[in-house]
Amino acid sequence: MKAAILSGPTAIPNYGDFIEPVPSEHRQLMSLVAAGLHPVTRAIATGEHYGGQFRWPLIPGIDAVARTADGTLVYTGWTEHPFGTFAERMAAPMGTPLPDGADPVQVAAGLNPGLSSWLPLTERAGAGPLGVVLVLGATGVAGNIAVQNALALGAEHVIAAGRNEATLETLEGQHRTTVALTGEPAHDVAALEAAFGRHRPSIVLDFVWGRPAEAAFTALGRTGLDQDEHPVTYIEIGESSGASASIPASLLRSTALTISGSGAGSADVQKLIAQIPVFASRIADGTVEIPVTTFPLADIAAAWQDATPGRRVVITGG
Repeated sequence: MKAAILSGPTAIPNYGDFIEPVPSEHRQLMSLVAAGLHPVTRAIATGEHYGGQFRWPLIPGIDAVARTADGTLVYTGWTEHPFGTFAERMAAPMGTPLPDGADPVQVAAGLNPGLSSWLPLTERAGAGPLGVVLVLGATGVAGNIAVQNALALGAEHVIAAGRNEATLETLEGQHRTTVALTGEPAHDVAALEAAFGRHRPSIVLDFVWGRPAEAAFTALGRTGLDQDEHPVTYIEIGESSGASASIPASLLRSTALTISGSGAGSADVQKLIAQIPVFASRIADGTVEIPVTTFPLADIAAAWQDATPGRRVVITGG
């Protein structure tokens, strides 16, 4: 079969022939319709993500909209190494049927980045009001959707922080504050402190980590010995700005701050599966819409190198 083939961690995938996947009791053969080239897709394929197998060659791709033998369109994934979803065919679990009228490209583009914030926010919303939500990395695809998700789930206010000022302008509106980050620590701390003076976050969704996280930690700091009456839940989701960030010891002692991660390994798989049809319906009815650039599977090399900001690349099949 034809597939995108990655020969090594620094290579660019080529379009070529690869062995056919073999169906099993728990995985059936289905055909590619659309698959998102998410940041985590690239990171796993190149071995930069903790979920990578570090063995090449392989077919990239972690999820997809695929067509089963009877013609049903499903959202699926969880293929076995070295197989991924950027191929004419994949052996994968049955998956979740798409809602009527759903655009397969939008589903492939939006489910992965959308669920990254939808899942932790729905869990928190089930325990009480969301309050004020800070989204670090709000100008990326996942961060942009996170702003929408927070408001949809009842956030009192959303602070959208990111570096792309043009995209930040599109996020301005009722119950929203935007913060332009520059990467310069003093500026970013001051900008976040100004926003927190009006709306101190109850929840932080961090898609970037690195220096922006350090700026947020500094801005969240307190002085004095009185008890912190404003708990903050800090949820680390992505690391596009760096794999590490320094946390001041005084921040952990002086504030009611809880830091956790949300991703494969820490997230509850059954809760994730239960939310797939819920969020797919939001995409199907147009509540969530994702800017997309599509490439046919044969153009995988161009797709892999596409650097258009604020859009999700989607690989399409037959």
